[in-house]
Amino acid sequence: MAVLCGAGLGTSLRRCGAGGSGRSPWKPLLVLLSPPAFSTGCPRCAKDRRLRQKRAISERQLTRYFVDQRKVRVVGGQGGDGGQSFHSEPRKVFGGPDGGNGGDGGHVIFKADQQMKSLASVFRFYQGFHGERGGSKNCYGANGAHLYVKVPVGTLVKEDGEVVADLTQHGEEYIAAHGGAGGRGNRFFLSNENRAPKLFTPGEPGQERVLHLELKTTAHAGLVGFPNAGKSSLLRAISRAKPAVAAYPFTTLNPHVGIVHYQDYEQVAVADIPGLIRGAHQNRGLGMAFLKHIERCRFLLFVLDLSVPQPWSQLQDLKYELEAYEKGLSERPCVVVGNKVDLAQSRINLALLREQVAERVIAVSALTGENLEELLLHLRELYDTYVKTEHSQGQSPVKW
Repeated sequence: MAVLCGAGLGTSLRRCGAGGSGRSPWKPLLVLLSPPAFSTGCPRCAKDRRLRQKRAISERQLTRYFVDQRKVRVVGGQGGDGGQSFHSEPRKVFGGPDGGNGGDGGHVIFKADQQMKSLASVFRFYQGFHGERGGSKNCYGANGAHLYVKVPVGTLVKEDGEVVADLTQHGEEYIAAHGGAGGRGNRFFLSNENRAPKLFTPGEPGQERVLHLELKTTAHAGLVGFPNAGKSSLLRAISRAKPAVAAYPFTTLNPHVGIVHYQDYEQVAVADIPGLIRGAHQNRGLGMAFLKHIERCRFLLFVLDLSVPQPWSQLQDLKYELEAYEKGLSERPCVVVGNKVDLAQSRINLALLREQVAERVIAVSALTGENLEELLLHLRELYDTYVKTEHSQGQSPVKW
């Protein structure tokens, strides 16, 4: 007899071919309208089911999930009201006031978490938990629990345009809104003049603020260059990051961070900053929306396209844009990476580039992997210098 699989709910049944011949294959079976406590599918049908693979997200779709700015209104929890009661028991009728104080409201706390990479999961409104009302028998109300909001490492907290917190370390916390104090119970107002006070105070409201969160990518090195210079291809070649690569400008619409692993278990974070153009400091192109991500990079990798005429002019324009955005930004430790050395024209421009610039030039090919070892070794040298400098200044270097 054919068996009808009851995996679906309601009265719609589908025929399963697990059974043999015999009686009528369409004999109806009773199906419960409520969900069964266990799977009612037959074993053969269960084998045909496959887990769905996670759908790949394109670069433009990923932009919707990458949020580096968020306006948040935070309100602390309200304090609990004070209690009003009088003690009464047998043989002690006039026991006096025994109303306890109310509990304090909970704070709203921003906490930096290195697992968070975007502000997309941060809501626009948060309110702390309220304190409980004071009880009888001098029992205090419970304090409201603190509300922790996880934000990425490198988040700036601004209020009215001024920076009030800079969360640069994992686990660092900032109290965004304080909870209100609990009210006083009538036991607090007992005095020689008033032996039976009925007065109690309500809990205070929590602090209310409107804050602006701004994310600046925290990485050791930053890939800076014009569109189509090969920054994303280079990041894919030296790390496991997989940013989108295409033959049109502005392929990268949001920063990507790749981790370069070394044999001594050191990890260097390299950020792929979206391409800059002339006038970026005036908010042209992607503009200052991504220039701010370069501020947190400890050293820079200027990626130049060796196949274009006069590639050294790109370096001059990039340094000008960085210096116009923030003074001293272009003077950070850097190295010039000449990409696309596998092309014929690039070999000619490479010799001219080394004559025009004073910085060290490393010629690589992200497509073929040529000379990537020299780049990785020099990247480690820059990282070691950064670590020694932080230790000499009594600060802890950023670790991934």
